[in-house]
Amino acid sequence: MKIPIGLADDHQLFLKSLGLMLESFGEYEVVVEALNGKDLQHKLAHQKTIPDLMLLDVNMPLMDGVETTKWLSATHPGIKLIALSMKDDDKAIIDMFKAGCCAYLLKDTHPTELEKALKEIRLKGYYNADASNVNFRRLLMKAEEKQDVILTVKETQFLSFACSELTYKQIAAEMNLSERTIDGYRESLFQKFHVQSRVGLCLEALRRGFVTL
Repeated sequence: MKIPIGLADDHQLFLKSLGLMLESFGEYEVVVEALNGKDLQHKLAHQKTIPDLMLLDVNMPLMDGVETTKWLSATHPGIKLIALSMKDDDKAIIDMFKAGCCAYLLKDTHPTELEKALKEIRLKGYYNADASNVNFRRLLMKAEEKQDVILTVKETQFLSFACSELTYKQIAAEMNLSERTIDGYRESLFQKFHVQSRVGLCLEALRRGFVTL
């Protein structure tokens, strides 16, 4: 049997093209297509087959990606949720992860990479571009290794701020430190967590329990 998958995006041409691409992989069947969160709520209420995977546009009218993700996480916790966006934006990525997404993909992702991401999500329950780093993948798979990462008080404080909506400049102001010092904390934590981006840092910190939602 093919894996049921759902899509929500307010651009109909992209929606249809993505659906055709997914079905061309041979493993998936698109069972629901919606133009926004409200449309998805209505359609799922009358849907016989609930999708295993759901790809969600971040920016949609009436009910955006974050609100839709929160609703799906609460009402259909068995669906694995994947964010789609045109923007590689820290705030949007963090918001979607916090709402319940297990991956964040750009709309210009190559089809091969998309297919790979979907397979990893099915097998592991998550996908992050930083997982291309072997060490990062190993760390994600072994949450018990948390004790291997030792943080100072200031690093712990910075990590908490880094997983919020604050910019690095605002974090510097909150901690009463120079931006150069903040850059030092950021690079130190990137090395300790074996990640390459703020998003990877936040996702790893959430998974390991250093910060909570």
